[in-house]
Amino acid sequence: MTHLHQPTLFDDDENQAPAIDLAAFGAATEHQLDEHSWITHVPGLLTGHWRLLDELATLDVWEQRRRWMFDSMVDEPRLTGEYVDLAVAPALLAELAATLGEQFEVPYDRIWMNWYRDHRDGTGWLADRPAHQAPTAIVPVLSLGAPRRFLVRPSGGGPSTVFTPAGGDLIVMRGRCQRDWQHCVPKQKTPLGPRMSLNFSSVTQS
Repeated sequence: MTHLHQPTLFDDDENQAPAIDLAAFGAATEHQLDEHSWITHVPGLLTGHWRLLDELATLDVWEQRRRWMFDSMVDEPRLTGEYVDLAVAPALLAELAATLGEQFEVPYDRIWMNWYRDHRDGTGWLADRPAHQAPTAIVPVLSLGAPRRFLVRPSGGGPSTVFTPAGGDLIVMRGRCQRDWQHCVPKQKTPLGPRMSLNFSSVTQS
């Protein structure tokens, strides 16, 4: 299954090879949600993000999952892929997991990927599984491709906090985010290019 990104003149890093910029952690900002939950935004952690998106798009790990909605089975509005063994993952994904593990002192050993092919794809309110079972967790999410809104709200409803990570940005959900908060990537009316999210998880946080 292949849905390659079509480059434009506005894709400044289209021809850059993907690379991790450790200096980006020095520009991180903290956003407190409540006493026990906060989000760290690390801008520009990965340069060459469009190239990585194109490379990941050629892999055979992508699935079109289906789920029940009311009384009918429908396609989920995104593609998903997963690596439960980083030894068989692309080398850069394993390097990212190791880098994030060293930064946050969590042994990330698996990656869950979402592919939002355009503005019509999205995901509803949820908490990451199995991290939601742990009292606290650190869940990094790396964005590739076009910027999309990333919303966070208290579990069960309430006002949303809105982030719009650019390609190459890292959003880190920390503390009790997975227990007391939910997040989503809503569909949008404005046409947008593809976005992938790489969610890093660990069996130690389940």
